[in-house]
Amino acid sequence: MTLNIENIRRQFPALSITDNGVPRIYFDNPAGTQVPQSVIDSMTNCLISANANLGGYFKTSVAADRLMDEAHAAAATFLGAKSAREIIFGQNSTSLTLHISRSIARTLSAGDEIVLSRMDHDCNVAPWLMIAKDTGATVRWLELDTDDFTLQTDSLETVISEKTKLVAVGYSSNVLGTINDVKAITQHAHSVGALVFIDAVQLAPHRLIDVQDLGCDFLICSPYKFYGPHQGILWGKEELLRDLIAYRVRPAGEALPSKFETGTLSHESIAGTHAAIDHIANLSGLDSVSSSLRDRLIAGFAVMEEYENAMTLHLINELQETEGVTVLGITNPNRIAERVPTVSFVANSMTPQDIAKQLADKNIFVWSGHNYGIEPYRALSREDEGGVRVGLAHYNTVAEIDDFIKALRDLLDQPNKN
Repeated sequence: MTLNIENIRRQFPALSITDNGVPRIYFDNPAGTQVPQSVIDSMTNCLISANANLGGYFKTSVAADRLMDEAHAAAATFLGAKSAREIIFGQNSTSLTLHISRSIARTLSAGDEIVLSRMDHDCNVAPWLMIAKDTGATVRWLELDTDDFTLQTDSLETVISEKTKLVAVGYSSNVLGTINDVKAITQHAHSVGALVFIDAVQLAPHRLIDVQDLGCDFLICSPYKFYGPHQGILWGKEELLRDLIAYRVRPAGEALPSKFETGTLSHESIAGTHAAIDHIANLSGLDSVSSSLRDRLIAGFAVMEEYENAMTLHLINELQETEGVTVLGITNPNRIAERVPTVSFVANSMTPQDIAKQLADKNIFVWSGHNYGIEPYRALSREDEGGVRVGLAHYNTVAEIDDFIKALRDLLDQPNKN
């Protein structure tokens, strides 16, 4: 099975929008992807036919209960979880991390150690810094190798100790694209009895996740990064979620997952999340009757990964051949499996902000700045300006990359023409 790009693009209404006849090129995907019509339809149908709160006897409430049960089950399959009880929906990954961190903090005390990563999005840094301050715990760091753009995992023996109670690390970087060996980090953390919290927000749109294989204790991801609506998912081992004290209203009770799902959730967004998971599964071309959702997801991600890897190699090669441009991340084509298609770069002659602004004038959407990757850009001594971030998705094309490269080279030539 290979990805049919024309068919894929027809499924995304936003891809057909033009401005004054100029098509939009969506390379802003690491901050949020576009959504297929199936997601829009699922959300609309929820608001029409299941627009009620949970637990009632009437038809719309019964429909809402069924929708929520099915979405929890689909998300559990998406992440390889044992049970739908391990899936917690929330507003976004940052909110969920801040939420669960309060509960984890109750298990910490002065003198305990928390290990963080210099590669992570602040979603998986700031909450733990605040918890350390509240509890008197000490923060230690896994440093970033700024030459290889990987974590210095050879220092695990010295960074993780018998005092370590929590290790928080990203599965892949939202700045550099690097995929970290979180399974090995988890094994090392567990050898001293520490919990492991994984930020998989940037990996989830591009690679299959199996929380049972990883062995971690908690993992977060964001459906709006994998073709769904603005929504967050927290997975945690059932026994841990059951034992943790949840900050909740009293009627919520102790049952999972509702003890952590505060208030009334966005049912329409959760319906859209289910549809986004189905979208990835449908890339497999496998029949939904004879093949399980997990098998279809495995095949769907394989198709998507092959297509995205080819585009990423082309993008990196073209950037490296552009004078005055430096790619911040793994560029060796033999190591393409070690990164996702999030590519950041800097240019000698223009600031990232000026590049992003002028590309926006050409209807090419990219991000600039630190993009909440404060620690990696601080390690790279670029905390103030950051870089330009280009993120590819399975609906992008090589032709769009070529248009972007031409526009970028024209911008970088401008000082010589004036």
